[in-house]
Amino acid sequence: MHHAKKYDDFDDSDEPCCQNPDIIVNEDGTRVCANCGLTFGQAFVDSERRAYTTEEVASRRRTEPKWRSFGPRTVITGVQTDARGHHLEAKQQALFSRLSKIQGSLVSSLERNFWEAKPKLNGLSLKLSIPSQITETAWKIYTEVAKQKLTMGRSIDGFVTASLYAAIRIHEFPRLLEEITEVAMIPLRSVHRSLGLIVRMVFPVLKMKYKPVTTRSLVFRFGNELKLSMGVQTEAANMLTKSRKNGLKSMGKDPKGLAAAALYMSCKNSQEKRTQAAIADVARITEVTLRTRVKQIKSFL
Repeated sequence: MHHAKKYDDFDDSDEPCCQNPDIIVNEDGTRVCANCGLTFGQAFVDSERRAYTTEEVASRRRTEPKWRSFGPRTVITGVQTDARGHHLEAKQQALFSRLSKIQGSLVSSLERNFWEAKPKLNGLSLKLSIPSQITETAWKIYTEVAKQKLTMGRSIDGFVTASLYAAIRIHEFPRLLEEITEVAMIPLRSVHRSLGLIVRMVFPVLKMKYKPVTTRSLVFRFGNELKLSMGVQTEAANMLTKSRKNGLKSMGKDPKGLAAAALYMSCKNSQEKRTQAAIADVARITEVTLRTRVKQIKSFL
Protein backbone atom coordinates (compact mmCIF):
# COMPACT_ATOMS: atom_id res chain seq x y z
CA MET A 1 0.00 0.00 0.00
CA HIS A 2 1.38 3.41 -0.97
CA HIS A 3 1.56 6.02 1.73
CA ALA A 4 0.85 9.67 1.04
CA LYS A 5 3.27 12.39 2.02
CA LYS A 6 2.54 15.43 4.09
CA TYR A 7 2.25 18.57 1.97
CA ASP A 8 3.91 21.51 3.71
CA ASP A 9 3.49 24.11 0.97
CA PHE A 10 -0.15 24.93 1.71
CA ASP A 11 -0.48 28.69 1.97
CA ASP A 12 -3.25 31.15 2.74
CA SER A 13 -3.98 31.75 -0.94
CA ASP A 14 -5.62 28.32 -1.14
CA GLU A 15 -9.22 28.38 -0.02
CA PRO A 16 -9.71 26.22 3.09
CA CYS A 17 -11.74 23.14 2.35
CA CYS A 18 -12.80 22.50 5.94
CA GLN A 19 -12.19 23.76 9.46
CA ASN A 20 -9.03 21.70 9.91
CA PRO A 21 -7.41 21.12 6.49
CA ASP A 22 -4.79 18.37 6.35
CA ILE A 23 -3.21 18.49 2.89
CA ILE A 24 -1.26 15.44 1.71
CA VAL A 25 0.28 14.44 -1.63
CA ASN A 26 -0.47 11.02 -3.11
CA GLU A 27 1.92 8.93 -5.18
CA ASP A 28 0.64 10.49 -8.41
CA GLY A 29 1.31 14.01 -7.10
CA THR A 30 -2.33 14.86 -6.37
CA ARG A 31 -2.93 17.22 -3.42
CA VAL A 32 -5.80 15.93 -1.30
CA CYS A 33 -7.25 16.95 2.06
CA ALA A 34 -7.11 13.95 4.39
CA ASN A 35 -10.09 15.21 6.42
CA CYS A 36 -12.73 16.05 3.80
CA GLY A 37 -11.25 14.46 0.65
CA LEU A 38 -11.23 17.63 -1.47
CA THR A 39 -8.73 17.48 -4.34
CA PHE A 40 -6.66 20.60 -4.99
CA GLY A 41 -4.84 19.41 -8.13
CA GLN A 42 -1.34 18.15 -8.72
CA ALA A 43 1.85 19.42 -7.12
CA PHE A 44 4.55 20.17 -9.68
CA VAL A 45 8.21 20.95 -9.19
CA ASP A 46 8.89 24.26 -10.88
CA SER A 47 11.13 27.31 -10.64
CA GLU A 48 14.28 25.31 -11.26
CA ARG A 49 17.41 27.21 -10.27
CA ARG A 50 20.79 26.69 -11.85
CA ALA A 51 23.78 25.85 -9.68
CA TYR A 52 27.13 27.54 -10.24
CA THR A 53 29.16 26.61 -7.16
CA THR A 54 29.87 23.36 -5.35
CA GLU A 55 27.71 24.42 -2.42
CA GLU A 56 24.76 25.25 -4.68
CA VAL A 57 25.08 21.90 -6.47
CA ALA A 58 25.06 20.04 -3.15
CA SER A 59 22.08 21.98 -1.79
CA ARG A 60 19.90 21.93 -4.92
CA ARG A 61 20.51 18.39 -6.11
CA ARG A 62 17.41 16.18 -5.80
CA THR A 63 18.59 13.03 -7.57
CA GLU A 64 21.70 10.92 -7.86
CA PRO A 65 23.69 10.61 -11.11
CA LYS A 66 22.01 8.14 -13.43
CA TRP A 67 23.84 4.91 -14.23
CA ARG A 68 24.66 4.53 -17.91
CA SER A 69 25.67 1.51 -19.93
CA PHE A 70 28.65 3.36 -21.39
CA GLY A 71 31.41 5.50 -19.98
CA PRO A 72 32.97 5.38 -16.50
CA ARG A 73 30.89 3.82 -13.73
CA THR A 74 32.25 6.21 -11.10
CA VAL A 75 32.89 9.94 -11.18
CA ILE A 76 35.91 11.39 -9.39
CA THR A 77 35.34 15.07 -8.72
CA GLY A 78 37.49 17.71 -7.11
CA VAL A 79 36.43 16.81 -3.56
CA GLN A 80 37.49 18.93 -0.61
CA THR A 81 36.14 16.79 2.23
CA ASP A 82 36.26 13.11 3.07
CA ALA A 83 33.35 10.78 3.87
CA ARG A 84 33.16 12.09 7.44
CA GLY A 85 33.06 15.71 6.35
CA HIS A 86 36.61 16.51 7.44
CA HIS A 87 38.50 18.99 5.31
CA LEU A 88 41.23 17.43 3.17
CA GLU A 89 44.74 18.75 3.08
CA ALA A 90 46.03 20.54 0.01
CA LYS A 91 48.18 17.55 -0.94
CA GLN A 92 45.20 15.19 -0.86
CA GLN A 93 43.04 17.62 -2.84
CA ALA A 94 45.73 17.79 -5.50
CA LEU A 95 45.80 13.99 -5.60
CA PHE A 96 42.05 13.74 -6.24
CA SER A 97 42.28 16.47 -8.88
CA ARG A 98 45.01 14.50 -10.61
CA LEU A 99 42.95 11.29 -10.45
CA SER A 100 39.98 13.12 -11.95
CA LYS A 101 42.07 14.26 -14.91
CA ILE A 102 43.46 10.77 -15.44
CA GLN A 103 39.99 9.27 -15.39
CA GLY A 104 38.77 11.83 -17.90
CA SER A 105 41.60 10.93 -20.25
CA LEU A 106 40.59 7.25 -20.14
CA VAL A 107 37.15 7.95 -21.65
CA SER A 108 37.14 7.04 -25.33
CA SER A 109 35.90 9.27 -28.11
CA LEU A 110 33.04 6.83 -28.75
CA GLU A 111 31.78 7.23 -25.19
CA ARG A 112 32.01 11.02 -25.40
CA ASN A 113 30.03 10.82 -28.62
CA PHE A 114 27.35 8.76 -26.87
CA TRP A 115 27.22 11.21 -23.95
CA GLU A 116 26.30 13.98 -26.35
CA ALA A 117 24.00 12.01 -28.67
CA LYS A 118 21.89 10.05 -26.18
CA PRO A 119 20.27 13.05 -24.41
CA LYS A 120 19.59 14.71 -27.77
CA LEU A 121 17.86 11.61 -29.10
CA ASN A 122 15.74 11.20 -25.97
CA GLY A 123 14.76 14.87 -25.99
CA LEU A 124 13.81 14.79 -29.66
CA SER A 125 11.73 11.65 -29.19
CA LEU A 126 9.96 13.19 -26.22
CA LYS A 127 9.04 16.36 -28.12
CA LEU A 128 7.67 14.36 -31.06
CA SER A 129 5.89 11.76 -28.88
CA ILE A 130 7.82 8.91 -30.47
CA PRO A 131 7.19 5.43 -28.97
CA SER A 132 10.01 3.87 -26.99
CA GLN A 133 10.54 0.98 -29.40
CA ILE A 134 11.24 3.42 -32.23
CA THR A 135 13.67 5.34 -30.02
CA GLU A 136 15.48 2.10 -29.24
CA THR A 137 15.78 1.32 -32.95
CA ALA A 138 17.09 4.84 -33.58
CA TRP A 139 19.73 4.40 -30.88
CA LYS A 140 20.76 1.07 -32.39
CA ILE A 141 21.20 2.80 -35.75
CA TYR A 142 23.17 5.68 -34.26
CA THR A 143 25.41 3.29 -32.32
CA GLU A 144 26.45 1.68 -35.59
CA VAL A 145 26.94 5.14 -37.11
CA ALA A 146 29.32 6.07 -34.30
CA LYS A 147 31.17 2.76 -34.51
CA GLN A 148 31.78 3.30 -38.22
CA LYS A 149 33.02 6.83 -37.36
CA LEU A 150 30.63 8.43 -39.82
CA THR A 151 30.24 11.40 -37.47
CA MET A 152 33.87 12.45 -37.84
CA GLY A 153 33.83 15.87 -39.48
CA ARG A 154 30.03 15.84 -39.62
CA SER A 155 27.19 17.02 -37.42
CA ILE A 156 26.13 14.76 -34.54
CA ASP A 157 22.75 16.50 -34.49
CA GLY A 158 22.22 15.65 -38.14
CA PHE A 159 22.94 11.97 -37.59
CA VAL A 160 20.75 11.83 -34.48
CA THR A 161 17.84 13.32 -36.42
CA ALA A 162 18.48 11.08 -39.43
CA SER A 163 18.69 7.98 -37.21
CA LEU A 164 15.36 8.83 -35.63
CA TYR A 165 13.70 9.36 -39.00
CA ALA A 166 15.20 6.13 -40.33
CA ALA A 167 13.72 4.27 -37.36
CA ILE A 168 10.38 5.97 -38.00
CA ARG A 169 10.42 4.73 -41.58
CA ILE A 170 11.30 1.20 -40.46
CA HIS A 171 8.31 1.11 -38.11
CA GLU A 172 6.15 3.12 -40.57
CA PHE A 173 5.22 5.67 -37.93
CA PRO A 174 3.23 8.69 -39.26
CA ARG A 175 5.84 11.45 -39.01
CA LEU A 176 7.23 13.60 -41.81
CA LEU A 177 10.87 14.52 -42.17
CA GLU A 178 9.96 18.21 -42.22
CA GLU A 179 8.28 17.87 -38.83
CA ILE A 180 11.37 16.32 -37.30
CA THR A 181 13.77 18.89 -38.74
CA GLU A 182 11.58 21.73 -37.48
CA VAL A 183 11.65 20.37 -33.94
CA ALA A 184 15.36 19.55 -34.11
CA MET A 185 16.08 22.95 -35.73
CA ILE A 186 18.47 21.39 -38.24
CA PRO A 187 18.70 22.20 -41.97
CA LEU A 188 16.92 19.67 -44.15
CA ARG A 189 19.97 19.29 -46.38
CA SER A 190 22.12 18.14 -43.47
CA VAL A 191 19.60 15.48 -42.47
CA HIS A 192 19.25 14.30 -46.09
CA ARG A 193 23.01 13.86 -46.34
CA SER A 194 23.20 11.94 -43.07
CA LEU A 195 20.19 9.81 -43.98
CA GLY A 196 21.82 8.82 -47.26
CA LEU A 197 24.93 7.61 -45.44
CA ILE A 198 22.80 5.63 -43.00
CA VAL A 199 20.85 3.89 -45.76
CA ARG A 200 23.99 3.04 -47.75
CA MET A 201 26.42 2.08 -44.99
CA VAL A 202 24.49 1.24 -41.81
CA PHE A 203 21.35 -0.55 -42.97
CA PRO A 204 23.23 -3.36 -44.77
CA VAL A 205 25.23 -4.06 -41.60
CA LEU A 206 22.14 -4.09 -39.36
CA LYS A 207 20.12 -5.94 -42.03
CA MET A 208 17.40 -3.31 -41.94
CA LYS A 209 15.23 -2.13 -44.82
CA TYR A 210 14.23 1.46 -45.45
CA LYS A 211 10.52 1.85 -46.18
CA PRO A 212 9.69 5.10 -47.99
CA VAL A 213 6.50 6.89 -47.07
CA THR A 214 3.56 5.96 -49.30
CA THR A 215 1.05 8.32 -50.86
CA ARG A 216 -1.86 6.23 -49.57
CA SER A 217 -0.82 6.65 -45.93
CA LEU A 218 -0.39 10.39 -46.47
CA VAL A 219 -3.85 10.66 -48.00
CA PHE A 220 -5.51 9.41 -44.84
CA ARG A 221 -3.25 11.42 -42.58
CA PHE A 222 -3.84 14.70 -44.42
CA GLY A 223 -7.54 13.87 -44.67
CA ASN A 224 -7.80 13.47 -40.92
CA GLU A 225 -5.99 16.75 -40.33
CA LEU A 226 -8.39 18.47 -42.75
CA LYS A 227 -11.35 16.78 -40.99
CA LEU A 228 -12.60 15.15 -44.17
CA SER A 229 -14.98 12.23 -44.21
CA MET A 230 -13.75 8.71 -44.86
CA GLY A 231 -15.60 8.66 -48.17
CA VAL A 232 -13.62 11.62 -49.49
CA GLN A 233 -10.35 10.10 -48.31
CA THR A 234 -11.15 6.73 -49.88
CA GLU A 235 -12.05 8.37 -53.19
CA ALA A 236 -8.72 10.22 -53.19
CA ALA A 237 -6.84 6.98 -52.55
CA ASN A 238 -8.74 5.29 -55.38
CA MET A 239 -7.83 8.16 -57.72
CA LEU A 240 -4.16 7.59 -57.02
CA THR A 241 -4.50 3.85 -57.56
CA LYS A 242 -6.33 4.32 -60.88
CA SER A 243 -3.91 6.95 -62.18
CA ARG A 244 -0.95 4.75 -61.27
CA LYS A 245 -2.47 1.82 -63.16
CA ASN A 246 -2.96 4.11 -66.18
CA GLY A 247 0.73 4.99 -66.26
CA LEU A 248 1.35 7.76 -63.71
CA LYS A 249 4.97 7.63 -62.60
CA SER A 250 5.63 8.54 -58.99
CA MET A 251 9.41 8.23 -59.21
CA GLY A 252 11.06 11.56 -58.49
CA LYS A 253 7.84 13.10 -57.19
CA ASP A 254 7.24 14.01 -53.58
CA PRO A 255 4.44 11.75 -52.26
CA LYS A 256 3.07 14.68 -50.26
CA GLY A 257 2.22 16.52 -53.46
CA LEU A 258 0.40 13.57 -55.01
CA ALA A 259 -1.57 12.89 -51.83
CA ALA A 260 -2.57 16.54 -51.48
CA ALA A 261 -3.61 16.76 -55.14
CA ALA A 262 -5.78 13.66 -54.87
CA LEU A 263 -7.48 15.06 -51.77
CA TYR A 264 -8.12 18.39 -53.49
CA MET A 265 -9.72 16.68 -56.48
CA SER A 266 -11.82 14.49 -54.21
CA CYS A 267 -13.00 17.55 -52.25
CA LYS A 268 -14.06 19.30 -55.46
CA ASN A 269 -16.23 16.30 -56.36
CA SER A 270 -17.94 16.35 -52.96
CA GLN A 271 -19.65 18.85 -50.70
CA GLU A 272 -16.64 19.11 -48.39
CA LYS A 273 -14.78 21.99 -49.97
CA ARG A 274 -11.22 22.85 -48.98
CA THR A 275 -9.09 25.62 -50.41
CA GLN A 276 -5.78 25.02 -52.13
CA ALA A 277 -4.03 27.05 -49.44
CA ALA A 278 -5.47 24.92 -46.63
CA ILE A 279 -4.48 21.64 -48.27
CA ALA A 280 -1.03 22.90 -49.25
CA ASP A 281 -0.42 24.12 -45.71
CA VAL A 282 -1.29 20.75 -44.19
CA ALA A 283 0.83 18.88 -46.75
CA ARG A 284 3.73 21.35 -46.37
CA ILE A 285 3.95 22.06 -50.08
CA THR A 286 3.33 25.12 -52.24
CA GLU A 287 0.10 25.82 -54.09
CA VAL A 288 2.02 25.72 -57.38
CA THR A 289 3.11 22.16 -56.66
CA LEU A 290 -0.46 21.25 -55.75
CA ARG A 291 -1.87 22.56 -59.05
CA THR A 292 0.89 20.83 -61.03
CA ARG A 293 0.17 17.47 -59.43
CA VAL A 294 -3.57 17.92 -60.01
CA LYS A 295 -2.96 18.34 -63.75
CA GLN A 296 -0.74 15.27 -63.83
CA ILE A 297 -3.28 13.08 -62.04
CA LYS A 298 -6.14 14.32 -64.25
CA SER A 299 -4.22 13.35 -67.39
CA PHE A 300 -4.13 9.71 -66.25
CA LEU A 301 -7.74 9.34 -65.09
